[in-house]
Amino acid sequence: MTEKHTGTYTEAYDVVVVGGGAAGLSAALVLGRARQRTLVVDAGEPRNAPAAHMQGFLTRDGMPPAEFLAIGREEIARYGVELVRGRVVEVERGEDAAVGRGEDFTVVLAGGRTVRARRLVVATGLKDELPAVPGLAERFGRDVLHCPFCHGWEVRDQPFGVLGTSAKSVHQALMVSQWSKDVRFFLHTVAEEELSDEDLRRLAAAGVDVVPGEVAGLVVEDDRLTGVRLADGSTHARSVLFVAPHAVPQTGLLEQLGAELQETPFGAYPVIDPTGLTTVPGVWAAGNAIGFAEQVVHAASGGYRAASAIVGDLLMEDLDTAAQG
Repeated sequence: MTEKHTGTYTEAYDVVVVGGGAAGLSAALVLGRARQRTLVVDAGEPRNAPAAHMQGFLTRDGMPPAEFLAIGREEIARYGVELVRGRVVEVERGEDAAVGRGEDFTVVLAGGRTVRARRLVVATGLKDELPAVPGLAERFGRDVLHCPFCHGWEVRDQPFGVLGTSAKSVHQALMVSQWSKDVRFFLHTVAEEELSDEDLRRLAAAGVDVVPGEVAGLVVEDDRLTGVRLADGSTHARSVLFVAPHAVPQTGLLEQLGAELQETPFGAYPVIDPTGLTTVPGVWAAGNAIGFAEQVVHAASGGYRAASAIVGDLLMEDLDTAAQG
C-alpha cells in the first residue's frame, strides 16, 4: 500500500511503533489483532540485553530476555505486523486534509526509507551509563547488578557491595539488605558529610557497613567477582556489587515532535496521560521511554494500554470523517 506524499510514493501505515522491546512488541500485538496496519522499527538494543534472565514477570519468570523478544516477534507476525531492523532518524508531524486525517506523521529510517503513519508509539527506552570503574561494564548483568527486584533472589545471602555514586545510593544500599544481611556500602565518590543523620541511622539499623574511600577496581577470579579493591590498596571480599547506572532517556524523537518533558531524579521524561498519550496529539510513549523504573512487565502493560487507546482513537476519527462526508 502506497500513497503520494510530497512528490514521492511513501508506504502508509495506521501505526508506526518505534522500538521492539517489551513495550513496542506488546503494543504491536494489540494493534495487529485489532487489524491496524502496523510497522515496528527495532534498533535491536534492548536495555536488559546484558542479563541472562528476567524475573518477576508472571509465567515468564526466569526466561532469557532474548527468548522473550523472539517469541514476541513470532506472535506479532501472526497478525500481519511488519518488523524491520533499523533506526528512526527523523519524524515530522503534518496534516493531510485531502484524505481527512487529523494527524499524519512522516517517519524516516536510517538508510532513507520513509513511511507515513496516522499514529506513533515511541518505545525507545533508555541507556544505562555505568560509573568509570575498571572492569565494571564487563560484569554488568552478571555479578555487577543494579536492581534487587530483578536479581536479588538469585544472589540472596551472598556478600553484597553497593557502589556509591550519589547520596541517593543510600536507598539502594538499604533496599538490597532485604536479600542479604552482609552488605557493605562503598562510598566511592560520595563524601561522608553528604550522608544525613537519618541515612546513618537507617544504614546502622539495616546492618549495612559504610566503607569510605574510592573504589579503584574489581577483583575477579575464575570469571567471577570475588572482591572490591579500593584506591588505598585494601580489598573487601564481595561476590556481588550493586550499582546505580546513570539513566539516559532516549527522547530525541519526542523532542523533535515538540513533546513536553518533565524533570525527574532519573532524567527528563515525557508528560503523558494514563494511556501513555504525550502532549503531542497522535503520539504515545511506553516502556522505559516514560520512566526509569519500568520493568518488563510494566513495559508490556504500557504498550497494551497505548495500543488499545490508539485503536479507539483511530476508530472515532474514521467514524467522524465518515459522518461528515
